[in-house]
Formats: sequence, C-alpha cells, structure tokens
Amino acid sequence: MHKNLLKHSVRWGLVSVCLCTMINSTTAGSFTRGCAARDLQILMVIEERENTNAVSADKLSDAMLAMLEARLVCYEGRVVDAMALYDGIVQSVTPDTLLSARQK
Repeated sequence: MHKNLLKHSVRWGLVSVCLCTMINSTTAGSFTRGCAARDLQILMVIEERENTNAVSADKLSDAMLAMLEARLVCYEGRVVDAMALYDGIVQSVTPDTLLSARQK
C-alpha cells in the first residue's frame, strides 16, 4: 500500500512539474484542449490498468514516459502527432486477452 502510494505521489509530482513548466513558458506553443482531454483519458486508463493489475508495471512505466513525450509533442503544436502517440499508449496498456478477443 505504501509503495503504491509513493508511486502515485511521484507520478503526480512529475505531472505537476511538467504542466507548470508548460504553463509558465512563453516561447513555446500551447497545450490544446484536445490534448488535455486525451491526456486525462489516457491517465485514467493507465490508473485503471494499474489498479486491476491487468498490465505489468514495466508497461505502465513506459506508458507514463510516453505520455510525457506526447505532452511535449502537443505543446510544440504537433497535435496530430501527439494524438497518434496517445493512441499508441492505449494500445500498449491494453491487456493481451482483450486484443485477442477483439481479433476473433
């Protein structure tokens, strides 16, 4: 329980730092509402997968790093590229059993 709480605290701290950096910077582009909404959706998917232990911790960690990359790409104004990254994140944290059931 304590370890899980620590993980969440670190993640939320990282998210806060990134968002504050994006908000305070005046030379870069803007983080669009579409990116913010998709980011929140992906974050909820990652947390759900973590709570149900449906995906390994390594995959979830990689997904969090990919989210940071998608945020930076979106902030640079490349929204379409960021959305593609977000879609890839969802696929990477989808349990294999769901993927195989969909293909049948």
